[in-house]
Amino acid sequence: MDQHYFRPTSLSDALALRSERPSATVVAGGTDVMVAVNEGRRRLDEVIDLGDVAELGGWDLDGDRVRVGATLPLTRVTDELAAHLPALAAAARLVGSPPIRHRATLGGNIATASPAGDTLLPMLAGDSSIEVASVRGIREVRSDEFFLGPGRTVLAPDELITAVRATTARGEAFAKTGTRRAMVISVAAAAVRIDPERRHLGVALGSVAPTPRRARTAEAFGARELDWSARTAPDEGWWAELGRRAASDTAPIDDLRGTADHRRRVTAVLVARCARQAWSRTC
Repeated sequence: MDQHYFRPTSLSDALALRSERPSATVVAGGTDVMVAVNEGRRRLDEVIDLGDVAELGGWDLDGDRVRVGATLPLTRVTDELAAHLPALAAAARLVGSPPIRHRATLGGNIATASPAGDTLLPMLAGDSSIEVASVRGIREVRSDEFFLGPGRTVLAPDELITAVRATTARGEAFAKTGTRRAMVISVAAAAVRIDPERRHLGVALGSVAPTPRRARTAEAFGARELDWSARTAPDEGWWAELGRRAASDTAPIDDLRGTADHRRRVTAVLVARCARQAWSRTC
């Protein structure tokens, strides 16, 4: 084996390698990493390839709790998790092209920590946690505390992302908009989860701040105003107001894909649309 390329076959071996080589580049699908390499923004001096670590490549269901392995390809997220995590499955379906989704992994999307990372929004809206491990042990980090900035997370140099832990739900939806219909980085994106049994309303936004973020103002308004007991659907004006509150939670910029004002306007529309869909799926 090349001394600069390592392909462990167990999680324990992978964690040992990560501890010994904290500056090595970790890959599974490599779809984001190789773009940076091809553009000259990254060097691959040492590589830890997780493709053969079977413990990271599956998922399991325990009651209403789902644990999704970090190297599960996005194609499998879409095909196998739609009944349990419909917004995550929908977001995964809109990432790149079919060949990219076949290679790209959930953990890779998390580690990239892009403000436009589509699969990150259902995790935030659903109060999911991210499981990380090192030779020192395993810890869980709330998804809304994991991302520090573009490309920056709370992950320690010797840690690997091992899984996402989430609660199943029917009442959730995801939507995005971009400069074309497919294979596009989001100009704005939103995920909403409504869970009447837990009295939970989660709203997450993408491409409108330095990190994917929870729309706390919108969540507080929605949780306060929803009729949880009677399960009465709000009127159109209520959904629109929820969207406007979410837009106030953004901190967008002008760039080549859209203006800050456009992003705010689109966010309001996307959140209202997702919330209506999520509510309808709870019935």
